[in-house]
Amino acid sequence: MKNTPVTIKDIARSLNISISTVSRALRGLPEIHPDTRAAVVKLAEELDYQPNQLAKNLAKSRTKTIGVIVPNLSYYYFSSMLNSIEEAALQAGYSVLVCQTNESYLREITNIQNLLRSQVEGFIISLSRDTDNYEHVERLARKNIPLVLFDRYVESIDVSKVIVDNEAAAFKATEHLIENGCRRIGFLAGPAQLLLSSQRVKGYQAALEKHNLPISDQYVLHCDYTQENTIMQTLALMSQPQPPDGVVMISDRVAYPAIYAMKQKGLRIPEDVAIVSFNNEPVSAFFSPGISSISQPIQEMGTETVRLLLKQLDSTNTIVPRETKVMETQLIVRASSLRPRT
Repeated sequence: MKNTPVTIKDIARSLNISISTVSRALRGLPEIHPDTRAAVVKLAEELDYQPNQLAKNLAKSRTKTIGVIVPNLSYYYFSSMLNSIEEAALQAGYSVLVCQTNESYLREITNIQNLLRSQVEGFIISLSRDTDNYEHVERLARKNIPLVLFDRYVESIDVSKVIVDNEAAAFKATEHLIENGCRRIGFLAGPAQLLLSSQRVKGYQAALEKHNLPISDQYVLHCDYTQENTIMQTLALMSQPQPPDGVVMISDRVAYPAIYAMKQKGLRIPEDVAIVSFNNEPVSAFFSPGISSISQPIQEMGTETVRLLLKQLDSTNTIVPRETKVMETQLIVRASSLRPRT
């Protein structure tokens, strides 16, 4: 692996042109001939060139700033995580710059570029729903830029992570429905490419297998987290000839419109269909009926992400060993999953 970052001087030497020409070409200035600009951009991509503003800044002074990228701050989980991250960062003498991807892969790339230009010292990132190419994250890892992924991550990239055991949590949620008399259990999952969702589906299937219940693809439908799509998928799930008598849902954010759709269809919860969800948002306790939900230790997770990032920032070694911290979850039982005994 090449440890020395590629510079515009390297590009200029390879193409036998001036450094100023390379600089203007990379900035897209109009006075550069299109063929020259194309050659510069092509070689820059091949050599994995990145404006190394972060390294320049660290050589001179510390900005004491962390870049945080989340899918959407309107999601309870991410806004709560941000509160915890910011508090831990402030206690360590760091400020936080926050960007939202709005579940967009392209916006995620732009956010990273903008934060690098803002000279953040490291990143805390939860990947967007649409991210299925991880080159931008791999590039940060290759350049040894301090980075911690949380919640939504990718297994193949060697970076520090703060996560929960999604398979175990979904197993726990599904087994709870089975113990309360459900025998046809569905799963309203997240996007198929989202690792977090596929892990929870595996846990759900493992619980069915343990209790000798059938595993059917027709009972697993994927939502994109929007209300409209969730309602459509819920109606499709519950309109089957033998609809589920229990449903595990990828998040409370999905559970709210799903329960609305079920009630519009005349279904009673939990008498006709029992519900367990994830994230334990505060409003779940006040919903009618209250929603059983998997609780994650958000405060501790936020603190842990900052701890792992600071470990990289404060190290005098070029490469710091990566760590994965797996946090415990808890099932909070409410009325939505407690079917009446017959």
